Amino acid sequence: MIQEPVIEVHGLCMAYGSTVVQRDLDFAVFPGDIFVIMGGSGCGKSTLLRHLLGLKTPAAGDVLYHGRSLMSASAAERRVMRRSWGITYQSGGLFSAMSLAENVALPLHQYTQYEAATIDDIVAYKLALVGLDGFQDYLPEEISGGMRKRAALARAIALDPEILFFDEPSAGLDPVSSRRLDDLILQIKESTGATVVMVTHELPSIFAIATNSVYLDAETRTMIDYGDPGWLRTHSEQPVVRQFLNREADVRPSGDVSGEDDRG
Repeated sequence: MIQEPVIEVHGLCMAYGSTVVQRDLDFAVFPGDIFVIMGGSGCGKSTLLRHLLGLKTPAAGDVLYHGRSLMSASAAERRVMRRSWGITYQSGGLFSAMSLAENVALPLHQYTQYEAATIDDIVAYKLALVGLDGFQDYLPEEISGGMRKRAALARAIALDPEILFFDEPSAGLDPVSSRRLDDLILQIKESTGATVVMVTHELPSIFAIATNSVYLDAETRTMIDYGDPGWLRTHSEQPVVRQFLNREADVRPSGDVSGEDDRG
């Protein structure tokens, strides 16, 4: 059975004024993928993510979700599309004046008609799922960076999204916390069936969880390879891709995603 892509990118050109960031991007993301956008610094990885989310308008080309154009969609149609997405940002994006429970509850209050007791149950379940049971009343500043990342993930999955988007999820984390987050992303993907799109330059994360990828080249300003990064590491016909994927990676000890307090 041939799978239909969840996301299709066709002839995408990204530019700031007359300055082209990337051009001629063509790739697809399939159901269940953990799809990594990778490349060197300044190649446009996060810019591509913003285009996929409809936060930036391309100079040319289109992004399709289940065959529907994001670029030509009405505001109402975009709201429907975004209802099936969960997004975590590099900083986590938690509201500092709100408790973890209030942060996770926010999309439920905004997009559902659930009663307060039902929302409380969902929030408790999502926080437990990411190993933060018992931390509902903590403020973001009262927990570690790794825990904030997990709380942001709990908020991202509050509405049971079909697609999860991550922008440098391991940024600022130590190797053990980074490994735990990778394991958690895998766990969430396997338990929910979500498709994951991730911007990262962290080789341990790429090889631990990615199933597909696109490599953006800063010099040529286009994609120069596409596929499973484990295969590209040794078989890519592009020397710059092999060099990128064969950088010395951190050796990370295994870790779990239990609810232990990893503050500090």
